[in-house]
Amino acid sequence: MANSIINQPIISSDSHIMEPPDTYTARIDKKYKDNAPHVVWTEKSGDTYVIDGMTQTIPMGLVAAAGVSAEGLATSARFAKFADLHRGGWDPEARMADQDRDGVDAEVIYPSVGMVLCNHPDGDYKKACFDAYNLWIAEYCNAHPDRLLGLGQTAMRTPAEGIKDLEKMKAMGLRGVMMPGFPMQEDYDSPIYGEFFEAAISLKMPLSFHILTSREGIAISPRGPRINSFLSIIRGNQDIMGMFIFGGVFERHPNLKIACVEADAGWVPHFMYRMDHAYDRHRYWLTTSKLSKKPSEYFSEHIYMTFQDDWVAFKSANMLNPRRLMWANDFPHSDATWPNSQELLREHTQSLTDEQKNWVLHDNVADFYGMTL
Repeated sequence: MANSIINQPIISSDSHIMEPPDTYTARIDKKYKDNAPHVVWTEKSGDTYVIDGMTQTIPMGLVAAAGVSAEGLATSARFAKFADLHRGGWDPEARMADQDRDGVDAEVIYPSVGMVLCNHPDGDYKKACFDAYNLWIAEYCNAHPDRLLGLGQTAMRTPAEGIKDLEKMKAMGLRGVMMPGFPMQEDYDSPIYGEFFEAAISLKMPLSFHILTSREGIAISPRGPRINSFLSIIRGNQDIMGMFIFGGVFERHPNLKIACVEADAGWVPHFMYRMDHAYDRHRYWLTTSKLSKKPSEYFSEHIYMTFQDDWVAFKSANMLNPRRLMWANDFPHSDATWPNSQELLREHTQSLTDEQKNWVLHDNVADFYGMTL
């Protein structure tokens, strides 16, 4: 697809689907058939996903609100019916037209309801839901495997099961895995995950950590007006990145690279400085792994960052590692740049060299997922 920004196809490193109402009910283990995630109509929120065991619901209209005006998010989007949502969120053929309209040639596909399910307290229920989702997303993306790169999900009940999940996802044609913010056993910096990380490397199944998939990443009761909670949603990802670095995960697994997804990137230069300062000044009395490099060096080498309209990230690219920045359009979510991504990118990439533009809009995500597009 031709574009005026780079001479290569533009790839969104973080896009989503809106799980259709039968995603789980039609595919889940029969044990959970009666309480699988399902859609109900409410006068308050329109068609809404309800999840057994969780108080949080997912209004489909607010999730699939790409292109809706800011005013519309408070009115029409709140009462949407599934049939009125972006068809590309569940129909791969319609998705091709959505990509063309936005000037995007391919997308890495993440779930929507699956993000909330990452926080479910019941590991067995979560496993059943993720297995059902993996069946659906594989079918969806296999319709256009060069343009739709599906990521699976694992409940991470044990490292051994996680490896089996990676193998199953690979066999299904999925291109990586969106990890839950918290595994069911010890945290990810525990040595018990060593074989899992090495399996992800050998299988070439990159690991991604998306915002809102860890309990600490959701501000339930923010101070001040409710909008203040929006500013906190990247915190969970910051904690995960710091844990991987200070916990010595990259020290032990030098070939492991992960993605920090939809958490923006403009904050990273200060975060790297702060990590270096903490390690230089406080490592002898605050618990940390012994590192052979500066924390900022691990961040720069091992962590890929996805972002949409974070113009600070574009401006500070030279304070980061521009080979680890990956642009995304977040379609069809309410924060999406769709259908105006080309206009935004022409403005926001003005400070980048042509080589850097190619890195951020194509090369980095293509390298991370082994794409040939």
